Amino acid sequence: MALLCIRGDWYLYIWLIYCKIYSAIVWLVGNHCRGADKGRAVITAAVGAQSSGGLHRVRTRRKRVQQHRVKHTFALVRRPSFRRIVMAPGASTAHTMMEDKEKALHGALVTASLRSRRISQFAPLLIALVGLPARGKSQLAHRLSRHLNWNGESTKVFDCSEYRRKHMALYGSHDIFRADNQQGSAIRRQSAREAVQDAVMWLKDGNSVAIFDGTNITREQRRELNEYCLSDMGFRILFIECVCEDQELLERNIIEILHYSADYKAMTEEEAVDDLRKKLEHYMRQYEPIDSNLESISFVRVENMGETVTAHKVAGQKESGILGYLSGTRALPQTLYFSRHGESEYNVVGRIGGDAPLSARGQLYARALAEHINALADREPLSVWTSELRRTKQTAADIRAPKRAVRALNELDAGICEGLTYEEMQERFPQEFAWRDQDKLRYRYPWGESYIDIMTRLRPVLSALEDEHNVVVVGHQAVLRCMLGYFLDAKLDELPYMNVPLHTIVKLTSYGYKYKVEMIKLPIDCVDTHRKQPKNCSINRSTAEALVTVPSHYDTLPSNLWQNPNEAQL
Repeated sequence: MALLCIRGDWYLYIWLIYCKIYSAIVWLVGNHCRGADKGRAVITAAVGAQSSGGLHRVRTRRKRVQQHRVKHTFALVRRPSFRRIVMAPGASTAHTMMEDKEKALHGALVTASLRSRRISQFAPLLIALVGLPARGKSQLAHRLSRHLNWNGESTKVFDCSEYRRKHMALYGSHDIFRADNQQGSAIRRQSAREAVQDAVMWLKDGNSVAIFDGTNITREQRRELNEYCLSDMGFRILFIECVCEDQELLERNIIEILHYSADYKAMTEEEAVDDLRKKLEHYMRQYEPIDSNLESISFVRVENMGETVTAHKVAGQKESGILGYLSGTRALPQTLYFSRHGESEYNVVGRIGGDAPLSARGQLYARALAEHINALADREPLSVWTSELRRTKQTAADIRAPKRAVRALNELDAGICEGLTYEEMQERFPQEFAWRDQDKLRYRYPWGESYIDIMTRLRPVLSALEDEHNVVVVGHQAVLRCMLGYFLDAKLDELPYMNVPLHTIVKLTSYGYKYKVEMIKLPIDCVDTHRKQPKNCSINRSTAEALVTVPSHYDTLPSNLWQNPNEAQL
């Protein structure tokens, strides 16, 4: 019995070995057949037309190609043709439908991608305002335009209301804004069309940004404008929706409209209030707020004059910068005071730059300035910003208010010309002196600065100052020229020649998007440091021609400057 059991085990072992060998043979034959199927067409053609050597060469070439394919099998396995090989026999129809959907989706994505690539990041940008009247659209548009122009983006605001007034000799009433007023609707559509056309021409002329200040209250208007810019013109477009639910802000905006809008100059206060109220009602019936679920547009929503800012599909360098600006500012009424330091000892003798102390008359001005500002501070709190130079600190020393020394407010660095008079500059560096007269805005002193450099370092100061109220800035001539030029939206080439006299307070009061300027001259004598641009700016000009516009000054400090300030007389 033991022998029979052993013999049975040997039969089992032999049977298992036989099965293993048979499986291996089947696997080898299967692989050989699959390889033969792939090359059968090539080999058959070779057998009918070539010798055995030719057959060998064909097989060799096919073998090399097969090796190349093996290396890239992992990369190609995602292709639809490879997916079809491994699918079940009954899935061919479903697979074909899936492939068709994938092709259509891929085509749409490629088209959208090509369309977005056509509109470069450097393409001109059209900004379209959206919202009801009295929501701060015009104020935002002009503040944004001022900011962009200051940063080198040539920008202009196109106000739809101004175009409407060209079609109407005199504003009649709110009836023009009714939805069922066909004649009024036609005028408003024509006005919007003309504003957009002028904005497009502005961008085509090589400018960077155009701001369309209109209501754009319906989705159809926004869709047409979006498609026109993207598809027809190849411009970038950003919508900015202004929403205001704060009743105090609304009342302030309405008061400004009633006071400053050209539509209500010929009306009494009661008539203007009633007309504006009915005008708002007409607009509210037609207003369709921007909805990201219904509109595929790039937009920013500004709520309560900058209290909350949200963005949707905002992309691009200009758009991102605009979003940052809108996120950091609030359009509030403000009063700002600017003053140069009191007359310094360098002012008296005509020297530029340096860190000279105040002259006797400069000390008198410091006292008079403190008396004037302290009277204001008693009614309403204020703060004082100065540069880090001692002549501004001495000027603000007696003002009873918090003080802050800001490095960005330091005077223009004259480099190798620091402490020189204009006469000495002409004598030592006549070529540099002529170059500066030719382009004072962009000229940079050797080892020093230009007006453009001052504008660059003033950017954060101006952004902070836009949100301040009752601030006194005691600064220097070149710096204050740039700051006043920013708030007054002056042309850049005009900045170096703005007249900012000594011993004078410049008061700016905001109304709407503009500023009212008031010059307060304190009765303290001083020299005049303002120099106009000479007509002859040639390098070969004579010394007399170069110095013709240099203001008069003393060659040395008069001895009575060291007397008691109350007794000093020049």
